[in-house]
Amino acid sequence: MAETHGLVERLEKAVIRLESLFSGSHRSGGMECDAINGVNGSIAPYVEAFDRLLNGCVAEFLRYSKILEGDVKTHAEMVRAAFQAQRSFLVLASQCQEPQENEVAMLLKPISEKIQEIQNFRERNRGSKMFNHLSAVSESIPALGWIAVSPKPGPYVKEMNDAATFYTNRVLKDYKHSDERHVDWVKSYLNIWSELQTYIKEHHTTGLTWSKTGPVASPMSMRSVLTSGPCLSPPPPPPPPGPPPIFDTEATKDEGTAFRSALFAQLNQGEAITKGLRHVSDDQKTHKNPSLRAQCPPIPSPTKSHTPSPTSPKSSPQQSHAPVLELEGKKWRVEYQEDKNDLVITNTELKQVAYIFKCNKSTLQIKGKINSITIDNCKKFGLVFDNVVGIVEVINSRDIQIQVMGKVPTISINKTEGCHIYLSEESLDCEIVSAKSSEMNILIPQDGDYKEFPVPEQFKTAWDGSKLVTEPAEIMG
Repeated sequence: MAETHGLVERLEKAVIRLESLFSGSHRSGGMECDAINGVNGSIAPYVEAFDRLLNGCVAEFLRYSKILEGDVKTHAEMVRAAFQAQRSFLVLASQCQEPQENEVAMLLKPISEKIQEIQNFRERNRGSKMFNHLSAVSESIPALGWIAVSPKPGPYVKEMNDAATFYTNRVLKDYKHSDERHVDWVKSYLNIWSELQTYIKEHHTTGLTWSKTGPVASPMSMRSVLTSGPCLSPPPPPPPPGPPPIFDTEATKDEGTAFRSALFAQLNQGEAITKGLRHVSDDQKTHKNPSLRAQCPPIPSPTKSHTPSPTSPKSSPQQSHAPVLELEGKKWRVEYQEDKNDLVITNTELKQVAYIFKCNKSTLQIKGKINSITIDNCKKFGLVFDNVVGIVEVINSRDIQIQVMGKVPTISINKTEGCHIYLSEESLDCEIVSAKSSEMNILIPQDGDYKEFPVPEQFKTAWDGSKLVTEPAEIMG
């Protein structure tokens, strides 16, 4: 029986190697067809390199997952879809220039949705016999977020890979001496992230490389990338032009001749041509009568066209979103809240995080102890929390007020205008890290009240003979 089992395993590995060779040759044969997807008729080298990664280590992982079947196979298909979404984004970046930061977040939404789907699948299948397999994937799949990390996306992927090893070690412990297929599955999965780190080091060392030419990336250009197939046939040639329109040339000629005759007859009058003009008195002249100038509408400049350009952006009504306050897996989502001052999160756990997005004129209270909190794209938003063991981040926001009731080690403020932080007695050792932000104030409890201290926004740098020394610039009163 053991010999039969061993023979089956060897046959399966042989089949996998043959499939890999066939897939590689098939891909190289179809590369010329793919080339038409590029703007200038070619695929960017880093997209081709990503295709090799997809057809190599990712395809191998899919094959081993298919062998294990069940939840592992289903989960692996979700991983494949997430990598395909990332490929689409890379194609977009190779063809378009980098947009504004808020536009990038919208373009990344397909990838983030795939990641969330993978993590939700693990949460829905906690009773699965393959739970450690699902957890290894779920904990590390955020590595696909490297495209939004700068300047060191490679170490970020390694960090996510390390998060997977906790669960892959459990898989190896359970199956190392009983079923080699699971061992092969672990090796193939961890190899994906090793290969991705190599890919990033070669093509995107300090962050995603966007095109320097072409249009600015937009949701419309992303849809164009998504709808273009991997191998499109060239469009058919345009139909031949129709017959020229038939004009009544004789009638046109007669009209033109009559018009020119009338024009020359007027010009031949000589000085008599001015007899038909009416005299204009001074009180009727706009340059001598200010009251008339006030009545006349401004005359558009003849050098500028006031016809709206077909390419000019049109102000569209702001898209409304349903407010969200829910727990998804380990993440509390608080999104699109408007004029809500009674938002409360209770029953928190240490492993949970909170993500607050596009909330306006609202206040949220988080009770208990939580891992981290992120405030992103919010305006006139207030946050009160008990304890955070990690970090509180404020990004791309305006007029934010934060009150710490317990402890927090670090608060980060980035690209934010107006941020007031009320510290508690327990959190006075908190570190405040800020960048590209203004109007930041830290309020320290003193004698039953708070004393306000501004965070420096202006700095001076000088060369001391061996290095640059930077220190806050004193504000002159």
